[in-house]
Amino acid sequence: MKVLISGGAGFIGSHVTEELLDHHYDVVSIDNLATGSSSNVPESVKFYNYDLNDPEMEYVFEIEKPDIVIHLAAQASVTASMRDPYLDFHTNTAGTLRLLLLSKKYQVKKFLFASTAAVYGEPLYFPIDEKHKTNPQSYYAQSKFSAENYIALYDVLNGMDSCILRFSNVYGPRQNPNGEAGVISIFINKLLNEEAVSIYDGSQTRDFIYVKDVASACRHAIANEKKGIYNVSSGTETTINDLFNLLAKEFDSHLSPSYKPLRQGEIERSVLDNKKAKFELGWNAEHSLLEGLKETVKYYMKEAAVYEY
Repeated sequence: MKVLISGGAGFIGSHVTEELLDHHYDVVSIDNLATGSSSNVPESVKFYNYDLNDPEMEYVFEIEKPDIVIHLAAQASVTASMRDPYLDFHTNTAGTLRLLLLSKKYQVKKFLFASTAAVYGEPLYFPIDEKHKTNPQSYYAQSKFSAENYIALYDVLNGMDSCILRFSNVYGPRQNPNGEAGVISIFINKLLNEEAVSIYDGSQTRDFIYVKDVASACRHAIANEKKGIYNVSSGTETTINDLFNLLAKEFDSHLSPSYKPLRQGEIERSVLDNKKAKFELGWNAEHSLLEGLKETVKYYMKEAAVYEY
């Protein structure tokens, strides 16, 4: 099976690429390199440096004729989305529709979309399952939810099998600090450089999921005939204070963070129910937070050593 991955040079996309190669899929990668790096793309993978809305995108479909599309490319910074909501729409919503149009034209068998827990907004109950009402509270979340609705309608009107994965806070090697779990890479970089750390309240909770478990979920979703919406998460709440303490321990650091009030509009608790993905897709999150953090810290320390050299 040939799989086309949009955002394949990015943080999550590069790990999904490696996961699929390990299971003998034929992978083609597309990325505009706005936040990704061509160095993240394995040499064996054919790479196209295009934006989703470039006219040349059709050339890729015409030449490669993918069986499956995994759509990971996105503008993922909530802060950037609030500054420039049109950029969010252009990339996350219009870009998705562009891929849907091409997928229909070139008879793609399955369309997998990376969405976000942010579409749920302020939780009404915990853990948040897929039946929880949606209430996007940022332009980023709205752009992702709008893309979800286009995908669902395409499925109904055109019979294209689709699967939407709503990720919780993804973290791991190669992450930049602007994503939804960017706090981890921010903390690591601060601890590496022995710089002051600011924590906003610290009692708020997040559901951190290791990127290799996310890559595994993508593989399970395309290998499975199931379609619909699935939460991909660890199912575990972790406070920002506990997260910092775990990372400080990994660095044997006695750095004390400075505390500031919770930022306006920030969700205080978040944890997703992942039972549906476990039951229907046969997927499990195999890495504990501590295991994932150890691997992530090891990666950043290695990168820092190479840079210093």
